[in-house]
Amino acid sequence: MKELKILGIVVVFTLILYWGVEPFAHSQMHKHVEGDDFKYADLPALKVKGNAENGKALAAACVGCHSIKSQGMAAPMDAVTSAQTYGVNPPDLSDMGALLDEKFFAHFLLDPAKVTKSKHFAMPPSAGSEQDAADIVAYFKSIAPKEVSPKEAYEAACGRCHANRYAKWTQIGEVPKTKSNIKTGVDLEALEFKKKVGTYENKLADYMGKLPPDLSIIIRARSEKFLETFVEDPQSQLPGTAMPRVGLTKEAYEKVKAYLEETGDPSKPKREALGPWVIGYFILFAFLAFLWKKSIWKGHH
Repeated sequence: MKELKILGIVVVFTLILYWGVEPFAHSQMHKHVEGDDFKYADLPALKVKGNAENGKALAAACVGCHSIKSQGMAAPMDAVTSAQTYGVNPPDLSDMGALLDEKFFAHFLLDPAKVTKSKHFAMPPSAGSEQDAADIVAYFKSIAPKEVSPKEAYEAACGRCHANRYAKWTQIGEVPKTKSNIKTGVDLEALEFKKKVGTYENKLADYMGKLPPDLSIIIRARSEKFLETFVEDPQSQLPGTAMPRVGLTKEAYEKVKAYLEETGDPSKPKREALGPWVIGYFILFAFLAFLWKKSIWKGHH
């Protein structure tokens, strides 16, 4: 009985620390931010219904800066040249209808700087009226794929500003597999690619104020709640940050998070699968230890 009392005291104090002291300390160090579940309640609902056919004609102007690869429309410039011109490479629009919230997308086309909440966002308005915006959104939703992979969601939403070295991803694409020159022992292709990445990063840093961080271990460095509310509205967690509000749907965010977990914490599924076995081992060990103690001390009380 003495051991059970000691165990009870340890459990009580552990629970007090875990559910009392630690949450209080965390609340003092990190402000609590209520999320909006990616509903963008600050934006008014659209009053008109979009027409995809009209939107197709209007979206033709987008290829002056963007590519729409799914429709065979290439970007007018490569990523590095685009960064030298705009500060960042404009995204391919093929998947945007599947990734962006419809209401956010429409208001973004009307007033990008206001909707993104970023003074660094220099894209001009792309629609002259709410009807035009709704039509363009309808078009991009009509060409969007039914399914977007976590990797594709990450690359479209984050990959032009954030590198991910664990995934061998740079802001201008994946690191190519190259070989060194047999005579010189120097990988000229790799050096040329690094040069392009460096040029892009310098222009991006000038545009954003500083180079956006590599996201390789962000899934382990930040809490799930922080990441969700930060992606939903960066200003809610870091007022004044240059990162724009990107307007993802809840489903699109989950895909981005899944990719960050896959690349930044690949052993998580194995750990979770091993957990029940470890707990089972401790339970079995405790039971055997109890039987051993009972056998050894039998007749000594």
